[in-house]
Amino acid sequence: MLPKILFPHGETLRETLPHYAEVAAVSEKALAALDERSQGEWFHVDIEETISRLHTHLLDLMEKGLLKFETLCFLYQARPLGKIASAEEDDQSGSLRVRQSFENRLVFFPDYDVALSQYQLFTAAENAWPEFQFFAKSEPAALAFLEAMNELLRIELMNSITFLVDTDEGVKRRNYGEMAIVNRDDVILEAGIKKDIFRSIDEFFLEDGVFFKEYGVPYKRGILLYGAPGNGKTTLVKSITGSTEAPVVYWQITEFTSSYTVQEVFGTVSRLAPAILVIEDIDSMPEFTRSVFLNTLDGTQSREGLFIIGTTNYPERIDPALINRAGRFDRAYEIPSPDKKLRKQYLQKLDVKSIFTPEQLDDMAKLSKGLSISQLNELYMSTALNWHYEGETKYGERIQELQKQSRRAAKNDWEEADSPIGFG
Repeated sequence: MLPKILFPHGETLRETLPHYAEVAAVSEKALAALDERSQGEWFHVDIEETISRLHTHLLDLMEKGLLKFETLCFLYQARPLGKIASAEEDDQSGSLRVRQSFENRLVFFPDYDVALSQYQLFTAAENAWPEFQFFAKSEPAALAFLEAMNELLRIELMNSITFLVDTDEGVKRRNYGEMAIVNRDDVILEAGIKKDIFRSIDEFFLEDGVFFKEYGVPYKRGILLYGAPGNGKTTLVKSITGSTEAPVVYWQITEFTSSYTVQEVFGTVSRLAPAILVIEDIDSMPEFTRSVFLNTLDGTQSREGLFIIGTTNYPERIDPALINRAGRFDRAYEIPSPDKKLRKQYLQKLDVKSIFTPEQLDDMAKLSKGLSISQLNELYMSTALNWHYEGETKYGERIQELQKQSRRAAKNDWEEADSPIGFG
């Protein structure tokens, strides 16, 4: 039973607290509707911060039929009673459909005996923004619902990749199905580094971090992958996320990244733990946000159960505080341009039609010094086209062109190129 309330719902509020009476009128009707559906002593529970980060996931679960719900009533007749929006978050195709919403409605979850609404309070004092209101008959019931939702969401996200993108309207979420599978054997990397990285990730998720508990170390880890573009950092990350039984969240940093979005992202991901958080191009973190980001990395609770993977093409732009302090990024791995052995191995893997002799592959590996993995892909594609249409590969010429492009890119010297780039 609830403790005594000094100002309960009632007509006398109009005389003693006139502005509060307008708020209480909405609350009274909502609680009455809930009591009619499931008798009990309903009351408001403050979980605003949690629900603001979780509500879009709840709507997804509801739309997929994974979370049973009932719309008990709408609050205001002059407010929206339905919603039509893009089929998917940030969808640019123009495809529309009916979407679920909490706005201006009282949504009841019968399996958990709790309810959720999002509505504005129209008062003489102010016209507030819509706020989430959570209702339950006890605080343990509210907590049980949140814990169940975190677990349900974690299970659901095991089969998809989630992207969190910082925008001028806050963090937007996009869900994708399984990305193209990259096998660990397809990662072209020095054997020692490759073994160390995969062992680290496998041990982290083995029996929910039994290694960390056994040895009494904090259950969190972070690695930083750096190196020139095109050498397989993204491929390595895909092979990790695609072969690990854990939810995966990619965080896209933009010019809109702020202290609030840092806290929102970590708050969202921590509820999925143990999980993987990928932060690509981490050097693009805005200067005014870095101190909050570093403090968040230092926090034990915000990092519990998270394996963070950061990547950068420009290690010289990385704040030294990221890697010079234990507990932020534990290890930094350079992903260099492949050496001759790896170049030959990769070209041989690409050559499914066997258009090159072993001697030619060896010569290509020798001549292609300095080329990245992505440039080796282009080398094979262009030489295969030449072979298909002209019966000769001309790989020597193509290697020279790619190396010349690399030198110009390094010097940003495109204006003096012998041939135009892009549209003439």
